[in-house]
Amino acid sequence: MRRRMVVCAGAAACAAWLMLAMSGAAAEGEYDAIAQAEAGGMLGAAAVTADGTAVSGLKGDGDGVEVVLNVPEAGLYDIIVRQRSADGGSKINKVCVDGKCVGEVTAPDGQWSDGVAGYVWLEAGDNNVSVTKFWGWIDVDYIAAVKSAPLPDDIYDVEPVLVNPNATENARRLMTFLCDNYGKKIISGQQCDEGPFGMPVAGVWRGIGGTDYPAVLGMDLMNCSPGRTDKGQTSKTADYAIEYWEQNGITTLCWHWCPDQSYDNGKDYWGTFYAENTNFDLAKAMNGEDPKGYEYLLRDIDCAAAELKKMQDAGVPILWRPLHEASGGWFWWGASGPEPYIELYKLMYDRLVNHHGLNNLIWVWNGQDAAWYPGDEYVDIIGEDIYPGEKVYASQAGRFVKALGYTDARKIITLSENGCIPDPDVCMRDGVMWSWWCTWSGEFVLKSEGSNRYSEQYTEKSMLKKAYAHENVITRNTLPDLKTYPLKEN
Repeated sequence: MRRRMVVCAGAAACAAWLMLAMSGAAAEGEYDAIAQAEAGGMLGAAAVTADGTAVSGLKGDGDGVEVVLNVPEAGLYDIIVRQRSADGGSKINKVCVDGKCVGEVTAPDGQWSDGVAGYVWLEAGDNNVSVTKFWGWIDVDYIAAVKSAPLPDDIYDVEPVLVNPNATENARRLMTFLCDNYGKKIISGQQCDEGPFGMPVAGVWRGIGGTDYPAVLGMDLMNCSPGRTDKGQTSKTADYAIEYWEQNGITTLCWHWCPDQSYDNGKDYWGTFYAENTNFDLAKAMNGEDPKGYEYLLRDIDCAAAELKKMQDAGVPILWRPLHEASGGWFWWGASGPEPYIELYKLMYDRLVNHHGLNNLIWVWNGQDAAWYPGDEYVDIIGEDIYPGEKVYASQAGRFVKALGYTDARKIITLSENGCIPDPDVCMRDGVMWSWWCTWSGEFVLKSEGSNRYSEQYTEKSMLKKAYAHENVITRNTLPDLKTYPLKEN
């Protein structure tokens, strides 16, 4: 058997790997199973290299290589992919077990190195494990598996202390409930910008048989900033959040922030939160090259503050998730890299909390990479957004463990966006209890736009019903009274 030789792609990757390598076996032990890629099955246009020692290609959808890994016992394993980028640039590709995406591996450059998809459940005996194209353009030498290191015993020991020392009583009550519940049960959630009775919530209600609702309602502040209101958009988000709180529900808010329309580049002015659809450059706004852009940032944050103030005045605590998915680079707030993003995150915190006195916010950071972490003093909860494909009910343990590596402090980890609902039994089996899930709207829950007919494209109705009826899942009907939830004494 070959020894593990791991090359980390930068400090962030090394930090994540250290979380995966908490035992001596992770650093030095032998593989539990290994298979040479060239002896595996070729998928799509993938092919064995001319010298017969690896697999190349993975350039088109469906391209990949599949091997059989035989492990001695069922459990969580780290999947190691010996790979290199075929054109020298960093590449991310999918790792699947029996055709279901369970993680990703990164080839940082043109040198051979080991990519790790950690904490993947394998059954005893043969498992069909594949690497398939996401970005593609890699060569694969071998695929191996080694038993994952045990998770720390204290990962769910989070104290209900918010980063804002002046947090409202209801915000502290909600955080206390989240901490008390963390590691024991998962809270159900659904994105629905149309409020408590919008089509996505109605779709879930119909899908489970008209018996219950999601405990968490996800919405968007997109229509509160001038980049949208100047085009005639209005927002009822505050009204909906207040209504859901009165129904004893929880609200989480993201913000697809559209810059001022003067930065529109003519591509798609409705979607200028995407970097490709705007000329706004965050780095220039933050470093003084674009002072007008900085003024627009403050103006837009102030507009968001006005909406959030309505919720605070009504006593509504908010799971506030701004500037999400930054490290992906597809939104303008992430397109300039981590430094200006972190500056903006801190600016927003200071503006909302210290300037506007918004104390009803529980800060959910969703940057999804350690290099983008703004610091423990700005983060109450860490969120991961995961879209593994259709009908994939895995716990996504690898992403949970990755999130643990963003900081040495103990923070709640949540599945802030998802395509498929994770199977609660699988989460319990793997010891991975996300604080809540929040299924995205559209095709992830509805058969067609404007319809409340539940779609089984991503989560089958049987799994939806199982999740909402599970004894370890909290729905709106099973939430305690959050307005009187007992606070812990300091």
